[in-house]
Amino acid sequence: MDCIFCKIISGEIPSKKVFENEHVLAFNDIAPQAPVHAIVIPKQHIASADEINRFNSPVIASIFEAIPKVAKECGLTNGYRVITNVGEDGCQSVKHLHFHVLGGKKLPEKLS
Repeated sequence: MDCIFCKIISGEIPSKKVFENEHVLAFNDIAPQAPVHAIVIPKQHIASADEINRFNSPVIASIFEAIPKVAKECGLTNGYRVITNVGEDGCQSVKHLHFHVLGGKKLPEKLS
């Protein structure tokens, strides 16, 4: 598989890790859109939110349990935004489920 996030998980591509456990890896985005911009991914390859099902939903729960830990590790004490993109119209650039954790300043209300 030629998935950049799978290569980051395997250590083939280096990243600046923020958090890691059995099911989840979080690292700093290489092109941050906010002062703090972490990417949180499942270690299991799941292409997008469209592929979440009853078999992999425990992994998804692990991601949402990890997100507050990632935010705290990144110093986000006054709030943050969590975003996932799905498919072409949703601007999903990497076909591996991932969540952007953005913060470190007051973010604009609209995403335009």
